[in-house]
Amino acid sequence: MNIDTILFDLDGTLIDTNELITASFEHTFKKHNLSFTKEEIMGFNGPPLLDTFHNIDPERADVLVKTYREHNLAEHDRYVKAFPYAVETIQKLKNSGKKVGIVSTKMAKSVHMGLTLTGLQPLFNTIITYDDVHHAKPHPEPVIKAMKELDADGASTLMVGDNYHDIVAGKNAGVQTAGVSWAHKGRDSLLAYKPTYMLEDMRDLLKITGV
Repeated sequence: MNIDTILFDLDGTLIDTNELITASFEHTFKKHNLSFTKEEIMGFNGPPLLDTFHNIDPERADVLVKTYREHNLAEHDRYVKAFPYAVETIQKLKNSGKKVGIVSTKMAKSVHMGLTLTGLQPLFNTIITYDDVHHAKPHPEPVIKAMKELDADGASTLMVGDNYHDIVAGKNAGVQTAGVSWAHKGRDSLLAYKPTYMLEDMRDLLKITGV
């Protein structure tokens, strides 16, 4: 079946926030006397922040989240940029009549900051953030909510992301999935979850969707 709806994760998929995320974790750990390697920090990228910090230090999780978010928001515009061909590819998809949406585990404020900074904000038909759901990815709720808002059918929907949460959430929601080869954790980390497609370049979506 043709793909009519494409849902995107944001960080690490459409916009490059990898350095910002690493810097925000490093700042937080330094301030609270915690120590992790860059490899360990890379592993923290993806799940909701509260979950990550709760696993690290349950008693101080809320404080750690607050420190992280303060740094992340303050430094946001200095680090963040769109990945190559992201803006023009989504513009072409939308111009062709495809429905496009964001499904992110970040809070709404951060999501809209990234979209506005990179010029992506006006392109999406729906934007689902951490604030809009009870269960974040890999639970299927965010993907299903986006599909409902777009009146989309699971068989003709594609979920695109850079983290296993995106692939698993898509599969749990009964949609096709695509990993991105520029994932911070590497393409092999996504191939292990058997996405329907692996994008080497954002423009691959134009071929996959027949645009």
